[in-house]
Parts: sequence; C-alpha cells; structure tokens
Amino acid sequence: MSKGRFESFSDGVIAVAITLLVLNLRVPAPSAHRSLLHGLTHQWPAYAAYATSFITIGIIWINHHVMVGRLSRPDHAIMMLNLVLLLTIAVLPFATNVMATYLTQPHGEKLAAAVYAGAFLLMSLAFATLNRHILFAKAHLLTVQLPAQERRRILLRTISGLVPYAIATALAAVSPYITLAICAGLAAFYATPLASSATRSQE
Repeated sequence: MSKGRFESFSDGVIAVAITLLVLNLRVPAPSAHRSLLHGLTHQWPAYAAYATSFITIGIIWINHHVMVGRLSRPDHAIMMLNLVLLLTIAVLPFATNVMATYLTQPHGEKLAAAVYAGAFLLMSLAFATLNRHILFAKAHLLTVQLPAQERRRILLRTISGLVPYAIATALAAVSPYITLAICAGLAAFYATPLASSATRSQE
C-alpha cells in the first residue's frame, strides 16, 4: 500500500470520528416551564465532553500526521497497528456520549467517566505502540535516519500522556468531575503553542 493511501484512509476515519461527536449535541425540547437558555445550560456536560473530545481527536490527527511523515512507506505490521489505533479513535464518539449522558446522573456516572477516560487511555496506548514500532522496530523505514537518543526523546513525549489518562480513569471511582477536568486539562495543554512547537520540532 502506498503511503498516500495509508494516510488518506487514516484521515478519513479520524474525520468521521470527529464529525460524529456533534451528534451528541441536542436541541432542547420546547417547554412552557423553562426557557431555551435554561435548556441549553442544562446540557453543559455534553458541551464539555464534546470540546474535550474534539480537541483530543484533533491533536491525535496532528500527531498522526507527524508520525506518518517520518515514514518512507508502511508495511503490514504498521498497517495493522494503525488499524488498532483507528479502532480506538472511532469509539470515542460513543464514549463521549456515555460521559455526557451520565455525568450528572445519580447512578452510572462513575462508570461513564471510567469509560470516557479509559477510551482516551486506550487511544494513547495504541498510538504509543505504533510510534514505538515505527521508531525502533522499523527504523529502517524512516525517511530520515534519527539517532537512537532522538527516537527515545520522541517516544518519551508520546507516552507522557499515558500516566495522566490512567490517573483520570482510576479517579473516576472518586469523582467523574475530576476525571473530566483531567481529560480537559490534557486537551488544553496539548493545544497550547508550547506543546505544538514541540510536536513541530519532530517533523
């Protein structure tokens, strides 16, 4: 498979996943007892989960572009690991909907938060696994040969999000709001110029 087709397919799956997130946003039903403003503000969990997931998927798309940009061509193992990564991305709209629906409910909210953060954790793990495979097991397929120290530095940045997502998943048993705050904080951090410049330096 050509590198262009490989990246186009990945872009398509990611684009569909990020677009499906908007389906979690609902127009409040008209009511004689409450205003539209009240109905909209009552749905704040959906907005928070949507924004967090949208930014996170957008960031993984950028990082995926950088990662694939290092490749001269994908082989079978890389394509299979990439499919696993896309699988974890494609499930994020479902996890986002679960979080938005149950966050303020008296039952199920902790499990919903664990599903949400756990989905991000699985995505990060899949991305780190693919990146490690490319940087070390298939280093000969890189367009530019990088020193081992540089490849380790890139991988270290890749796996840096695993611990916060693991913590967020574990803390779902304590408070789903803490879990959402950690996931949102990570999305906000990786969207900053500091994180973006570090990513660009790897291209």
